[in-house]
Amino acid sequence: MKKGLFNLITVIMAAGMCCSAQAGARELLGAGATFPYPLYSKMFDAYHKEQGIKINYQAIGSGGGIRQLINKTVDFGGTDAFMTDAEMNELLPIVHIPVCLGAVAVTYNLPEELQLNISPDVLGDIFLGSITRWNDPRLQATNPGLKLPDMNIVVVHRSDGSGTTFIFTDYLSKVSSAWLSKVGRGTAVNWPAGLGAKGNPGVAGLVKQLPGSVGYVELIYALQNSMPVASVRNKKGSFVKPSLESTSLAANLPIPDDTRVSLTDTDAQEGYPISGFTWIIAFREQNYNRRPLEKAQGLVKLLWWMTHEGQKYVAPLDYAPLPKAAVEKAEVLIKSITYDGKPVR
Repeated sequence: MKKGLFNLITVIMAAGMCCSAQAGARELLGAGATFPYPLYSKMFDAYHKEQGIKINYQAIGSGGGIRQLINKTVDFGGTDAFMTDAEMNELLPIVHIPVCLGAVAVTYNLPEELQLNISPDVLGDIFLGSITRWNDPRLQATNPGLKLPDMNIVVVHRSDGSGTTFIFTDYLSKVSSAWLSKVGRGTAVNWPAGLGAKGNPGVAGLVKQLPGSVGYVELIYALQNSMPVASVRNKKGSFVKPSLESTSLAANLPIPDDTRVSLTDTDAQEGYPISGFTWIIAFREQNYNRRPLEKAQGLVKLLWWMTHEGQKYVAPLDYAPLPKAAVEKAEVLIKSITYDGKPVR
């Protein structure tokens, strides 16, 4: 009798564990970049409707996404700043899967609807706090047809670890020696001037509230809030406004096998100079923390869908789809994901 009861309990527990694993495979957890959040929201909703897999993604900033992946509390992270060799040396191998390209727009709040042209050196000095008035002669020089207002410039920047910040400061570090020596590049930096706000939504909201303010956000956040964006002079001397087309042109360069590449300060004649990839990051070997195979399979299928079928959702939200070369690199990386050393299928 006792033996029969023990066997019954064993069967029930095994069935429960099986159901739990299957239920876990029906949901994936992610966290990270706010830069692609409007796109990810659309993609993950569509994927849930098509495949029945729920994707729970928390937009907490690229730095948070990287930390949560390292801590193994999520299935994948989202980041606009690729991880450095030094960051990855102490970890299990991590793959960077590009999903799309986006533009970091310079947006502002002025009394009149003005379309500004900004040169790289002036942009750097505004965020360094060296240029403090909107009618500064150097800013007026690139906008000869406009009467710029005599008012203070209020800089707004990110207060959290951010891939958007990495793209922006990576650009400033390339075009301004003063910025490089005093501040440098990173997902979080010691800002010499301005007010901080959390996430792209926070920066966009604060700029919209403060007259005379200027900040940097992913393009979609400026467009959603009907905010103006500046044309920035690129390496070829063209003042380029951020758009789908100018962002795509920025990626006209060789892409390494691991896809970790900076697109800022592009050589393209009409390329927007503050552009970048955004990536999903995950461990190459998926058998960790008693992780079921079904979870790994679900993640691989999601990544393949995002870089293929899911690309149809990219352009309508003002991101740039992956170029063919990037898709081919992503395919190789996705196929390299393993479980117990065997390719995940």
